[in-house]
Amino acid sequence: MSKPVRVRFAPSPTGPLHIGGVRTALFNYLFAKKHNGTFILRIEDTDQNRFVEGAENYIEESLKWCGIIVDEGVNTNEKFGPYRQSERKEIYKQYAEQLIASGNAYYAFDTADALDAHRKDHETEGKTFIYNWHNRKKGRLVNSLVLTEVETQAKLDAGHDYVIRFLSPQDETLHLTDIIRGEMTIETNILDDKVLFKSDGLPTYHLANIVDDHLMEITHVIRGEEWLPSLALHYQLYDAFGWDKPEFAHLPLILKPTGKGKLSKRDGDKLGFPVFPLAYKDDKTGEMSRGYREDGYFPETVINFLAFLGWNPGTEQEIFSMDELIAAFDLDRVNKSGARFDPDKTKWFNHHYMQEQYNDDLAKSFKDMQPELADIDVNYVELVVALIKERANFVSDFWELSHFFFQTPTDLDEKAVKKAWKEDSPEIMTKVMTVLESVEDFTVENIQTELKGWITKNEIGFGKVMMPLRLALVGALQGPEVFDIMYLIGKDETKRRIENLVNTLGSK
Repeated sequence: MSKPVRVRFAPSPTGPLHIGGVRTALFNYLFAKKHNGTFILRIEDTDQNRFVEGAENYIEESLKWCGIIVDEGVNTNEKFGPYRQSERKEIYKQYAEQLIASGNAYYAFDTADALDAHRKDHETEGKTFIYNWHNRKKGRLVNSLVLTEVETQAKLDAGHDYVIRFLSPQDETLHLTDIIRGEMTIETNILDDKVLFKSDGLPTYHLANIVDDHLMEITHVIRGEEWLPSLALHYQLYDAFGWDKPEFAHLPLILKPTGKGKLSKRDGDKLGFPVFPLAYKDDKTGEMSRGYREDGYFPETVINFLAFLGWNPGTEQEIFSMDELIAAFDLDRVNKSGARFDPDKTKWFNHHYMQEQYNDDLAKSFKDMQPELADIDVNYVELVVALIKERANFVSDFWELSHFFFQTPTDLDEKAVKKAWKEDSPEIMTKVMTVLESVEDFTVENIQTELKGWITKNEIGFGKVMMPLRLALVGALQGPEVFDIMYLIGKDETKRRIENLVNTLGSK
């Protein structure tokens, strides 16, 4: 790279951060760290009508939870601050006026009602109204291109509402370059004269974005595909200011699990998975949206599955640490086509990271989550977790997999009873209790040695012993090793459960 790499993630604080936004932040972060560059968080809050209190904090907390560390941002190494656009208003006005002075922009005084009437007139004729070279000087529109300087200034002095529009050139061909999508061309005649600045003193996204990227010395703009239609205008703005352009890379959409259409919150609600990193409550409606953190996903899971939405390493490797992702990441390996979201794959990733967690941490989380464990020693819970976590995707799965370690089963699985309990089962289980009573040091190894030795000596089928024994301990034919269960619940509880089963089922 000829310049030090500087990239930015620039969300709007209009609500919760979609995982598509987190992926954009992640790809920017990976690219910056790969090239020893700087990752910047800029808050683009110029749209005050859609501003949501608390959304900025939500964005910051989401990135922090995911392990995406900000190098520059609000209250963080503010080298080019401020980093909230609402605090940079005077800067934008200066550059908007510069574009007017250079002839690249103009004042437009058309009211909203007048523009709406123009649109309706065009619709009745089967046409689409576009504010550009085709109609801006025909006299029906009110702007500084048809007004004299004196008339224009009079309107400004009188406090008339106005916008500043970019003067898009006529009959030109723009040549655009995107790292992911390659070379593109577009004819300027199909472009409209976008609004850059409004009389309320705030810029639109387009002007603020370009000015900030230039002043903050952004070298690469890595953003979502939805901004691709704006690339032509942004190219023209850089040229109008006489500034060097950053390199652009537009990331593919994240698609619904069906592969058709952009992933939305509705898809998550319908199919039962989050689309936000953290849970979010809408203060206006009271609606609570699920979050990956609260649903029991590990941040490593979210980072890993997001990395694979639109990018592949070119190898068979699927599990990456953040450092490994940084080393492997390359924009050249980002796809153009949309990436289908796979809820089952996210669970697969979470299952993997579950196995990598420390058992004591998982035990604490499990204990905090489950009221029935309030009085249970966390060290005992940790021993149980070690036996069951391989079967779990989430900590919330633990209780179903382990409740029999903490409570004597009260219900018996009917199918298990039919399969495990035979005519001679009461006699066999009664003898098993005698064998277990003889085990003085009740360890897994000793239990296993004594019981298996007795089974072999008496030439009894293992299934005739182990299935009803598991049924007594668990209430079903599932769970960890029988010998591990007996060791953890202890000799007395083991015998009590066998006796309960014999008394309950008898010679049934």
